[in-house]
This record gives sequence, C-alpha cells and structure tokens, in this order.
Amino acid sequence: MTLERHEELPKIVVIGGGTGLSVMLRGLKEKPLAITAIVTVADDGGSSGILRTELQMPPPGDIRNVLISLADVEPLLAQMLQHRFSAGSALAGHSLGNLILAAMKEITGDFVTGVKEMSRVFAVRGRVLPASDQEIVLKAEMADGTIVEGESSIPKAGGKIKRVFIEPPDVSPLAEAVEAIREADAILIGPGSLFTSILPNLLVKELADAIMAAEAVKIFVCNVMTQPGETDDYSVGDHLRAIYEHVGHHLFDYVIVNNGEIPPQVQHKYAEKGAKAVHVDMEELTRRGYKVVADRLVLFRTYLRHDAERLSHHIYQLVESWMVRKR
Repeated sequence: MTLERHEELPKIVVIGGGTGLSVMLRGLKEKPLAITAIVTVADDGGSSGILRTELQMPPPGDIRNVLISLADVEPLLAQMLQHRFSAGSALAGHSLGNLILAAMKEITGDFVTGVKEMSRVFAVRGRVLPASDQEIVLKAEMADGTIVEGESSIPKAGGKIKRVFIEPPDVSPLAEAVEAIREADAILIGPGSLFTSILPNLLVKELADAIMAAEAVKIFVCNVMTQPGETDDYSVGDHLRAIYEHVGHHLFDYVIVNNGEIPPQVQHKYAEKGAKAVHVDMEELTRRGYKVVADRLVLFRTYLRHDAERLSHHIYQLVESWMVRKR
C-alpha cells in the first residue's frame, strides 16, 4: 500500500473540533490514510464569532486549525496563517487564516468551495469539510433548568450541563460529509471539548444516523484532562455516557485512553484552573462492551497535549486490523 495509490488507502473520517483534533491530525497525516475531517460549525466566540455575524458565514476558526494541521507547508507559513493581530480597531483579535477563509468565501461565492480551494493552495493531505453550511446555534440546558446560548458562553456559565441542543434542530449536514461517513472504513471522534466541539456534530441527526449505519470501525479518543465548566470530575465512562444520552445509541467499538502518569507539578498547574486527569474507569468500560486501548499518550510543553505520533500509531493499527478482517 502506497501513498500514490490513494484509491486503495483506508478511508478514515475524523469528526470534532478544537485543538485536540488538530494535534491528532498532525500525526495521522503521516500515515497512509485517506483522511476526511468533518469540523464543527457551532463556534461563536472571538474572531470566528465576529466573522460569522458580520459576513454570514460559518465560523472559520476550527476549520483553519484543521487545514493548517493537514497542510504540507513550511513552519513559517503555518505560523503566518495562525498569526493573530494585536492592534487595530478592526483587525485586533482576528487571525490571518480566518481572514483568508473569509476572502476565499467571497471570491468563490461559497464557504465550502473556499475551503476546498484553500486546501488545494496549501497542499492539504485530505479533505476538510464543515459539518453543515447552515448557521447553527448551540444551546445548553443546565442542571438547574436555565438555558445558556452560544458555544463560547456555555463553559463560562458555572453550572453543571444537563444537555446541549442545536437550533435549528433539523439542520441539514453537508452532503459530502454524509457521503464520506457512508464510505468510511474508520470513523474517529474526539479528542475535543465534549459538549461544545464533539456533540454539536452528533446533534446533526443525519450525521449521527450515517455514523450508526456505517460499516466502519468506530473509535473514540478521550480527552486527557477534564474541562472546567464542561466535564468537571468526568471519567472516561461519563464522556461516553453523555454521548449515548444525546444520540441514543452506543457508537463506538474502541476507546483510546491515556494511562500515562501526569507529573505532580503539571497536575497542580491544571488544578489551579479546575481541571484534573480524566479517570479511566476500566471495569465500567469493559462491562459496557468497549474495547479499550490504553497507553502513555501525553506530552507536556506549555500545556498537556496528546502525543500525536503515538496516538496515530494506535489508530492506524486499529484501522489496519479492521481492513484485514473486512477482506
């Protein structure tokens, strides 16, 4: 199997948003896989939120991060695309990559076409698709019954999230995204913010239905740390339970978790912000029928991140084993 014979590569669909997804894709793009990334369009904060409101376009931030992670460009160019202006009343807070995506949307007349053209220009290894080309508003019902509107507002609400939902509830997914899921050999969800990056994609009913119907190996990559305001005190099983409660079905065959020790000084740094390591409740996971892949999957620089190389190795092994069984 070679990268040149693209039609023979296993087709993997990666669904999510946020930093965790981008980190993982940097590792996966080095594997002989045909990658399609389906990215959430619920973001309403910062530069993405401003462009979404002023230009009536899907929020570009998560799309930008995924494009850059899959692009075959020099580090300086990637740095330039991520550059965020700090001065100027109109430019402050905007990243150059977001502005380029906004320009491509106006040049081509369509956001999805603009993403495709930007992918071509930056030699992106794979396809990047928004979950939908319609405007989606994410809302959360908190445990006390209050409703919080907006992806960026939900983690700041300071309460326990009971459920999230989207408006309009009957939003249509991008047809290409549904087709990619139907044709996939593997479907990978996570890592990322559970309620604001992962679940918004699964709340698009046709996407969730396509995932359930797909004859693919389905893998969940769990976050390493809990997220304050979203998953306080959550175990791996709690993450999966939340997905089940929103979708109504068990989606995954495999769950990939970190079992590497996190240094005490790093734990302390995260504890100051209200985060801690996600507990791996192994007995509960196996009781519920999940196959668990556990390994030391973290790197620590300024922040904890998944070890993209080690994580992509495990993912590729699962995909290879599935392809052998399919034959």
